[in-house]
Amino acid sequence: MTEARLDGQPPATEQLAGEELTEAVIELCHNKAEEFHYLGYEHTTWEDVWKCVNTKYTGTQDPPLHRIVNDILTLRADKLMNHLTLTALKEASFS
Repeated sequence: MTEARLDGQPPATEQLAGEELTEAVIELCHNKAEEFHYLGYEHTTWEDVWKCVNTKYTGTQDPPLHRIVNDILTLRADKLMNHLTLTALKEASFS
């Protein structure tokens, strides 16, 4: 049974905007980094998670919130490690 059937009113929808939205996405990245800690990647930070996910959006308009959430939640360790390796190689000086 849905909430609409219980009290006759549609469920309330809460809209996040601005700083609340940013905090919610950062908290989600923190949770994903903690998941990677349990898998043995102890040095993963929320910034690493965000930078990896955010690379998908370069050169495009801002994606909808549901896509950002999906991309964070479905991020796999191998994709994150590939991103971190490529970033380290691009930043390294080989001289």
